[in-house]
Amino acid sequence: MSAYPPLRPFGRHDVPAPTGRESAAFDRYAIEELGVPQPVLMENAGRSAALVGARLLPSGPVVAVVGAGNNGGDALVLLRTLAAWGRDVTALLVADREDGDALLHGWALGVIRDTDPDFAGDDVERATARLLSGAAWVVDGILGTGVRGAPRERQARAIRAIRAAGRPVLAIDIPSGVDGATGAVPGEAIRADVTVTFGAPKLGALLHPGRARVGRLVAVEIGFPPLRPGDAAGRVVTPAWALGHLPERGSDTHKNAVGRLLIVAGREGMAGAAVLAARAALRAGAGLVRVCSDPSNREILQSAVPEAIFVDATDAGALDEALRLSEAVAAGPGMGTGPAAAALLTRVLESPPLPTVLDADALTLAARAAVPELSAVAAERPLLLTPHPGEMSRLRNVEPAEVAADRVGTVRRAAGAYGCAVVLKGAPSLTAAPGRPVLVDTQGSSDLASAGMGDVLTGTCGSLLAQGLDPEHAGAVGLYLSGRAAVIAGRGRALVPGDVVRWLHRALAETGRGVTDLPFAFVTFDQDPAR
Repeated sequence: MSAYPPLRPFGRHDVPAPTGRESAAFDRYAIEELGVPQPVLMENAGRSAALVGARLLPSGPVVAVVGAGNNGGDALVLLRTLAAWGRDVTALLVADREDGDALLHGWALGVIRDTDPDFAGDDVERATARLLSGAAWVVDGILGTGVRGAPRERQARAIRAIRAAGRPVLAIDIPSGVDGATGAVPGEAIRADVTVTFGAPKLGALLHPGRARVGRLVAVEIGFPPLRPGDAAGRVVTPAWALGHLPERGSDTHKNAVGRLLIVAGREGMAGAAVLAARAALRAGAGLVRVCSDPSNREILQSAVPEAIFVDATDAGALDEALRLSEAVAAGPGMGTGPAAAALLTRVLESPPLPTVLDADALTLAARAAVPELSAVAAERPLLLTPHPGEMSRLRNVEPAEVAADRVGTVRRAAGAYGCAVVLKGAPSLTAAPGRPVLVDTQGSSDLASAGMGDVLTGTCGSLLAQGLDPEHAGAVGLYLSGRAAVIAGRGRALVPGDVVRWLHRALAETGRGVTDLPFAFVTFDQDPAR
């Protein structure tokens, strides 16, 4: 048995992440243009959710809270399937549905309406919570992925009752109240233990704050046709995807052929940022690393990272020679934001173009217009920007709250405005390139909330650029490797950047699609709850 944490999430190589509206549009395409019968899709969805639910929550009575439309229909199929397998089931209708729903196939299930005076009396919410408290698990079939805005009072009341009942919850497609595009929670929302989604994970289910309400996220195949280009706004960075994009290395290679990186980092007193970036770059596979830093940092750097070559940041000739001998540049960690730092970065960006990653102080200088304009830089060289939300707000001259409210839109607009790849760090981190789906990281957690993690990411991404990856893939793979190394380290909230560097080698050595304990071939994606 491996001593390392299981490789998660499970997923095939390419896992799309459509918004709720994109999913609805694809449903219509499958039904109206390709002739896929809607009842078949609903039958497959409900039965698949029943199989997953019965596997994870194998005993006891089940109550489904059933809303209108397809989401409620999926819940009814789930209940009918469980009833056929001998489970005690009840449907509580919290929307107007016809009596004797054809989806029940003649099964006489226990059906209660929340408008029935004999059920609710004067307090519908309390009666609902009382009913649900007797269930082994509750099915959330209230609202679907296409709903925008806060739930109406009838549905909000049911959501509050589910929360008050305190029973395990299986949500269908997405927890009710979570926006399927942005992950926003504008009103009452379900907090699920597991969410079974159909075809592909919805983009909003991968984004906070909604992600914290999704629980374990399981996607199942229900008979959809293949997605077409442009059908999904996002893609999920699964282990199979990330490891499939690692740089290749021939058996007859040498240090000068597997990536020479120049790191520009560390003003006086900030040698640590340069050390972390250099160590990460070497562990991520760069064949040769040079570190251009303040001369006061020479002794620290040569002691802490003897494998790297020191370059005096005040020696223009030495810098030009280092640039000539490099395949990529990573600039920003701890380099400072004063006039000397601006002059140094300007010299780097006006040199013959090399693939470049800019982070930290380099982004601050760019936001102040103290260095060449980023779109002009991107027009001449492959460029990757890796801002955290505060840096992004300064770059885009918007309020931090605007970045937080629309992280996908923000990173896509930044990529389009600058004409380059952009990583927006956070929970989860997102990678965007002009005209491309947003890549959603799956490895990050609150454990990474520690000073210096960005320096490690800069070194890792720079190393991948030097090894030949384009900026978009260097950003997404760099996020994956550093996040996975953090998981392997197993330090929890005690994690420090050096732990990530230490375990990068193990993350690089892994292979596979991830693992799942669900024995069903129709499961296409399986991700643990957010941490």
